[in-house]
Amino acid sequence: MIVEFEGEMFRWEARLDSDWYFVALPLELSDDIRETQTYRRGFGGVRVEVEIGGSTWRTSIFPQAGGEYVLPLKRAVRDAEGIEPGDVVRARLTVLGA
Repeated sequence: MIVEFEGEMFRWEARLDSDWYFVALPLELSDDIRETQTYRRGFGGVRVEVEIGGSTWRTSIFPQAGGEYVLPLKRAVRDAEGIEPGDVVRARLTVLGA
């Protein structure tokens, strides 16, 4: 399954000394992924390959209480693509192992 979406990057403060950055997938898209994905990793994660701009990497998306999945954005990607909190990000996801 290959999908494209846009979402706003947001910061989640895990602790005083570490922040995590995510982009939420649209709820309808999250529902579609949930229906096709038979294997989930820890915390309900689903393995994906992601393309944003010129950056490509593998990670997992994770379900949230509202039903949407969130995509973590590591520092190397944020720096390479010039992404700041509040920026709208366009991503292409390939769901792996569905």
